[in-house]
Amino acid sequence: MERFSGMVGPCSGPLRLDRYVAEQLKLLSRSQIKSRALSAEINGKTVKLSKPVRSGDRLELVWQSAAPASLEAEDIPLDILYEDGRVVAINKAPGMAVHPGAGNPGGTVANALLFRYGAAAALMPPGRAGLVHRLDKDTSGVLVAALDERALEFLAAQFRARTVQKRYAAIVRGVPREPEGCISLPLARDPRDRKRFAAAAAGKGKAAQTLYRLIRSWDGHALLLVRPRTGRTHQIRVHLASIGCPVAGDPVYGRSHPLGLMLHAYSLEIVLPGGEAPSLFKAPLPSRFRDFTGFLNAR
Repeated sequence: MERFSGMVGPCSGPLRLDRYVAEQLKLLSRSQIKSRALSAEINGKTVKLSKPVRSGDRLELVWQSAAPASLEAEDIPLDILYEDGRVVAINKAPGMAVHPGAGNPGGTVANALLFRYGAAAALMPPGRAGLVHRLDKDTSGVLVAALDERALEFLAAQFRARTVQKRYAAIVRGVPREPEGCISLPLARDPRDRKRFAAAAAGKGKAAQTLYRLIRSWDGHALLLVRPRTGRTHQIRVHLASIGCPVAGDPVYGRSHPLGLMLHAYSLEIVLPGGEAPSLFKAPLPSRFRDFTGFLNAR
């Protein structure tokens, strides 16, 4: 099941709930509203989909998840950082989606893992190929997958317990006022655009914390080392934008750039199945970081 919780934003006069979901929130099309059994509450009361909504109404929506797409093996090169028969760590390329989805039916990390590891990846949950976490499509860096069910649960439990240590490198526009700090800002889906996330109203959203440290600054830009304490969607991008330092090349929370998004999952520390001490995997800074800083220095 999928859920949405939020306030109805500004709208001119009452609007049918089904139209608001399809045209304003863009959560589901009109046909999907029926096929995926959307149910709704307005201000705590169950309502029909023909019920008009008004600005300030509190919405609670629930609908069936889409059936998982069948995953096809694709011969796509992967930059392997580590593999041992139970776990694989890769350096994901920017522009490569992790799982198939709308706009990315193939060419993903999951498709590549299924080709490389065959039956092992095929035994994992449908469409997942053993992946226990994700990176945004345009973010590069360390990504870990399991190759058997016990390894999958062992790794996933550490992500749930937030014991995995992740560090990102980010080039941002602007320089933070403080050389290091902790951004604590709850996040929720933006009610005006479901592809975005934003700071949540008091008492709403999901708690999110991001630590950052300034490595160097130049020409109105900065290189930061970032460590998220939580793993919310778009967390680093929203948090850095909230302090006036959006990630360079971010078309959603800042400005796009020909070299792409300057966010890279630099390292990941996790205990592997059968191990006791955490293993550390690192992905070197990508060439686009060097190209971006060279562009800035050349101006």
